[in-house]
Amino acid sequence: MSSELHKFIFDGLPVRGMLVRLTGAWQEILKRREAAGGYPPEVMQLLGEMTAAGTLMQSNIKFNGALILQIFGDGPVKLAVAEVQPDLSLRATATVTGTVEPGDTLSRLVNVNNLGRCAITLDPKDRLPGQQPYQGVVPLFGDQHEKIENLGDVLEHYMLQSEQLDTRMILAADGQVAAGLLIQRLPMQGQGNLQGQQRSDEDEIGRNEDYKRIALLAGTLKREELLGLDVDTILHRLFWEEKITRFVPGTPTFACSCSQERVSSMLRSLGTAEVESIIAEQGRIDVGCEFCGAQYGFDPVDAAQIFTSQASQLPPAPTVQ
Repeated sequence: MSSELHKFIFDGLPVRGMLVRLTGAWQEILKRREAAGGYPPEVMQLLGEMTAAGTLMQSNIKFNGALILQIFGDGPVKLAVAEVQPDLSLRATATVTGTVEPGDTLSRLVNVNNLGRCAITLDPKDRLPGQQPYQGVVPLFGDQHEKIENLGDVLEHYMLQSEQLDTRMILAADGQVAAGLLIQRLPMQGQGNLQGQQRSDEDEIGRNEDYKRIALLAGTLKREELLGLDVDTILHRLFWEEKITRFVPGTPTFACSCSQERVSSMLRSLGTAEVESIIAEQGRIDVGCEFCGAQYGFDPVDAAQIFTSQASQLPPAPTVQ
């Protein structure tokens, strides 16, 4: 089954939406993990929700680069990562180092002692000299240090902080589907579906009953409906009284950006002494990709060539006249 991403706007209202259903792409992510024993259901749900959320957030911005959503903390899940490219190619992985108990939620998985964080990184494809990726970090607890159990709530808070736009995000995942619904208030300026409104009314519009009503309707979507129903049925059930304009859907796919050259660059960054030490101890270096399971091997000759090729690319030393 093909994964789907659908964008839509509510005609005449300052509200837009997106609905993603990852099927084939999500199942491929899980398949790549099978050799390592797979994920516990609770971790699988968290990672699936992250992957759906990352797809929605990447599609919500105009950015030529990767959107990387990370969750890390002090629970049995030390790190979970979902990465989505501008063409909606995606990958995801999680590192589990402790015991996951049945029914564990976000706080027990990542945020046992309120040390959990969610980081959203925007990494440009063509960085300028000295340019660094943009990163925003939000805690996994509220203003009163109460623990947040819903990933959608965490990301709604982040998007309100970063974009100053009210957002409602509903997420769900199981072993077959990772899905999400995003509803967002639009800024008035520059939005075609707000023609006829006055800019001075923007603040009032942002708090108006239209967005609140639609966000409330979105909140009635049940987990089993988001996972089990097709996009047409979901939109009709939720918004049958609204006039919606839908756009050409996108097709998210699984893809991994790992390569021999990227692994070589990583080893090169360790330095000659460290690489030679590993070779001396183990006889070779084997590196496995956490995202897709691909294996990259380097024997002593391969390892030496990493630094030989680097030296051959250096500009010639200046001559003394």
